[in-house]
Amino acid sequence: MAYRTKTYIAGEWSGDINAVEQLHKWNDSKYLSLSFTDAHDLTQARDGSLNCNIKSSLGLRLDVSKTFVLIVGSNTKSVRSGSCQYCGSLNSYQNRCVRGKSVDYRSYIEYECEKAIRDELKIVVLYNAATVNKSKCPDSIKNVGTHVAMQYRKDGSNYWDYQAVKNAIN
Repeated sequence: MAYRTKTYIAGEWSGDINAVEQLHKWNDSKYLSLSFTDAHDLTQARDGSLNCNIKSSLGLRLDVSKTFVLIVGSNTKSVRSGSCQYCGSLNSYQNRCVRGKSVDYRSYIEYECEKAIRDELKIVVLYNAATVNKSKCPDSIKNVGTHVAMQYRKDGSNYWDYQAVKNAIN
């Protein structure tokens, strides 16, 4: 097994890209002390690949990670991307993959969460909101790890909460 030094960031990228970008801004800043090495810099999973191949690539990244960060937004729990039910290689009548791969109905996020728990990674769940709402979190991880809101509310507006995120990750 590889030495675990990376931080793995998971989330529903299309809906919570602002939170992912904010994490990277803080990490790249010369003036802030949040520092992590992103596991996604290791290998690339292409959108045109089979879901099972993408999950394999995600697994390799998780294998070198010591910290798993899940960004939870409005759609995190309900997103189904990565499930075999959406793959053209699934023979739904026989419930098997025509390419000989195993059938897995978990989304990418469900797969990542379950692997992070199984591998006993440090788990940080960041909510792309001013409150922690565990009903939006995948069931497998809702009672595991540290859960923190990425934002705070002041005078009717939301602001990024660097200190809360830094304390949770470090």
